[in-house]
Amino acid sequence: MQRLEGVLGQVVIVRGKGGSVELNHQGQYLLQRAVELLALNDDIMRSMQATPVHGTVRLGIAEQLSAKQLPQILDRFAHVTPAVEVEVEISPSCSLALKLKNGELDLVLLTEGLEPRLWPAVEIWRCPTRWITSDSHNQNLKDPLLLSTSLSNCPFLPVENSECKWRALAIRVLSQSGRKYRIVSTSSTTRGQLAAVQVGLAVTCALAEEPLLDGLRSVRPDEGLPDLPDNRFLMLKGRTPRQPLTDMLAAQVHEVFGLAGEV
Repeated sequence: MQRLEGVLGQVVIVRGKGGSVELNHQGQYLLQRAVELLALNDDIMRSMQATPVHGTVRLGIAEQLSAKQLPQILDRFAHVTPAVEVEVEISPSCSLALKLKNGELDLVLLTEGLEPRLWPAVEIWRCPTRWITSDSHNQNLKDPLLLSTSLSNCPFLPVENSECKWRALAIRVLSQSGRKYRIVSTSSTTRGQLAAVQVGLAVTCALAEEPLLDGLRSVRPDEGLPDLPDNRFLMLKGRTPRQPLTDMLAAQVHEVFGLAGEV
């Protein structure tokens, strides 16, 4: 329960004398929503088992989740809905948000802060963000720090708010800490940014949990770079998603990230 409270950032259990515990208001709300999710999952499973489901569902997923979580989602979904085709779009979160607004996707998993304004969303996962450097170079010790970042302006965002979140994050954290920096490489994809780091040209920031390419490592806390905030991922449904396929896929997403949180 302490781990759950840490993830939520809230106390959900009131601990009394003699080892007694009871749910507070937040805990009661959490329990109610958990019961609703389990009931929804059971209802979907009963419907699926009663009548074979056919069709196509469109899933958009941020590239940071594609290596580890996507295979698990597809595997679980294929077991419960073998006759359903999943069209997968792997793109930067800003691109996924635009396609969601345009009705091109049924379910989207993207980075918090890039979701369409006022669009209903559910947080599914949060992960530490770390500085990434080459394991055979010491660019993280250079002054000024040489950076590999995303493009200065995202083509999928409005002009007045087009700066990429990841680029803005790195610059803001370094500026607040007083660390000098110089951008030496840019790319629209995480893989492109990491390529510059891999050959020892620069340092970048990325999720700590994603599998790193050979030649890369996370910068240790004692190596002098400022801390980065956690990154959160959201799940959003389209305005008119294909049903019941979208809810069935969403249930498997919940299962995958629920299991991932227990590892």
